[in-house]
Amino acid sequence: MPPIRALAPVLALCSALLVGAAACASGSATRQVAAYIAVPSASPSTPAQRQQLARSRFALSAGLAAGTVREWIVKPWKSGEFADGAQGRAATLLKAGLAGTFAYDRLKGARYNAKDDPALARALAPVSASIDALKYLPGKLRQGDAAAVAAFDAVIRKVKAAGKSVGVTVHNQVPSGPQLARG
Repeated sequence: MPPIRALAPVLALCSALLVGAAACASGSATRQVAAYIAVPSASPSTPAQRQQLARSRFALSAGLAAGTVREWIVKPWKSGEFADGAQGRAATLLKAGLAGTFAYDRLKGARYNAKDDPALARALAPVSASIDALKYLPGKLRQGDAAAVAAFDAVIRKVKAAGKSVGVTVHNQVPSGPQLARG
């Protein structure tokens, strides 16, 4: 426990700040200055801005999902790293499971972000059931199920096609390993 003498300057400083802040806040000058301070808004204000933001968020989320599936699921599967007896198979399957969970989360995010753009929401509606069907596939990826790889790849292609049909191009964006672990 620190001595009282050491706490005295800290207590005095805190008291001075508290009294000074209370004195400044009670004046009309503070209210006048506060009226001129513009706080930037992170949310768009017009429908066109909301639609553009929805498209950008959709493209980002879908791109992260597509890059993840390609880098940590499809490429290792095509190179034979899922096969029994392959060097580093356990680590590859674990990464594929994490990547599947991340991709599923980003696809759900892309679907959510598409709600603010009516055309994008309509284009993505037929793919929604396919996205929901991916929920249990990360567990199958950890077991090396080739059908799960094909399902993820097919859903990514459908999401990209839905975006392209309304003019939103989705580019593969590969997240880092720590990003995958965080979800």
